[in-house]
Amino acid sequence: MMFEAVAEQADAKRLLTAALAEGPAHAYLLYGPPGVGKKETALLFAAELVGDHARVERRSHPDLYVLEPLGDQIRIDDIRALRRDLHMRPFEASRRVYLILGADTMNEDAADALLKDLEEPPPYAVIVLIASDLGPLPETIRSRCQLVPFRRLSEHAVRDEIRRRAPELADEQVTTLARVAAGRLDRAARLLDPAAVERREALLGAARSVYLAPDFDAGDGAQILLAGIAERGEEERVRAEESVAVLELTGREAEQRLRRAQRGAERDELLAVLEEIEWWYRDLVVVAAGAEQAVVHVDRLDDLRADATRERLPDAERACEVVRAVWREAEELQLSAPLALEALLVRLRRELAGPSVARA
Repeated sequence: MMFEAVAEQADAKRLLTAALAEGPAHAYLLYGPPGVGKKETALLFAAELVGDHARVERRSHPDLYVLEPLGDQIRIDDIRALRRDLHMRPFEASRRVYLILGADTMNEDAADALLKDLEEPPPYAVIVLIASDLGPLPETIRSRCQLVPFRRLSEHAVRDEIRRRAPELADEQVTTLARVAAGRLDRAARLLDPAAVERREALLGAARSVYLAPDFDAGDGAQILLAGIAERGEEERVRAEESVAVLELTGREAEQRLRRAQRGAERDELLAVLEEIEWWYRDLVVVAAGAEQAVVHVDRLDDLRADATRERLPDAERACEVVRAVWREAEELQLSAPLALEALLVRLRRELAGPSVARA
């Protein structure tokens, strides 16, 4: 089967298999959470359309055009370059395939420019947009594409991938990482990195210190979390430098792309940090309620059993709500991470450390 390498995603595979059998439409929009196989599926679809899996996998086929944001935005100049290429006839295959990764990062001008070619594309062109979020894409773009939905992967699928990558891990570690990854293979891969392991230990230490440390300081706790976020951003900046070098960009444009890549990674890490803090406090609730089989942090059950007292249960429930509210704000708005995290930890301290602290 042509999409066998992609885990799960039965609906997406069915739609794209039918498209190959019946003849493709002029545009597709593959959408769903990050790290669930959209890009891999899009490349397999493109390989079938041009008839050369090896060169498409290397992104070296002359009839494949890949546009990928370096950072947090696709700009109008990127779309203008694609449009110039769009009106070149195929070199070898019967079609030309255009993959737009991160299509939901197009700014308004870029989306308007692309719309003109989605309305009247050349007959040989197949445009495939890949997006993590439909919300930022104008309805005019969505309505001109065949929609192909992707969903978060099951815990079983993520566990299998973690076992493949790290067969030496104990079962409880595999289960924990699969649950923390929340159905995303990209996050699972990052969690296996030694630097990420250290960041996670520091994060959980800060989450516990909120209610265990007599002299807990919210500013110090925020700095621990911010250091991990900054480290993740720097890792992405280094990775982006390789792409900038390949594109032979220099000066201001190169620096702008590197900064956008760094900011995008920092934002994703901030959301991941907030998710894991929420899950830790949720685990306190779950263990206190006697439902240990639903714990996310299976590898820290001894700590959770020690911390999850009946008296702490209502406080932990409120803490979950507080963290979730900040997560929603961080997803929807451009928050100042230092201010948001310190304010969050101050409030969590008041919720979790008892009435004497709450009155302070």
